[in-house]
Amino acid sequence: MADNDQLQVELVAADRTVWSGQATMVVAKTAEGDIGVLRNHMPVLSLLVDGVVEIVPVDGERMYAAVDGGFLSVANNRVSILSQFAALSHEIDVAAARAELESAQSEGDEGEERAKRAEVRIRAAEKAS
Repeated sequence: MADNDQLQVELVAADRTVWSGQATMVVAKTAEGDIGVLRNHMPVLSLLVDGVVEIVPVDGERMYAAVDGGFLSVANNRVSILSQFAALSHEIDVAAARAELESAQSEGDEGEERAKRAEVRIRAAEKAS
């Protein structure tokens, strides 16, 4: 694929760079709704909500990552996704996420945020399988 069809993408958590590379498309869930980013997308700075980010790398299969909110920046064919927590689908322990979901649901309203984040992790892992 020609370089002029690519985006430079960085998915960064507070403690590490989760993924960095060339991609043809990124899809993320913002506070305004889902956004798909292709080459030459207009500049955007948006808040992310807890959700699944989809990345289509140039040299591989679609990748999915769970993110706990954060920011999405698009400019000059560069996409930066910054989140307190982010994990690629293959890094997610689905059994632990299901246990977290069950525990959080038993807490009622106090566990609502934890439950939502556990659901996102499960969804990211399931999309990849």
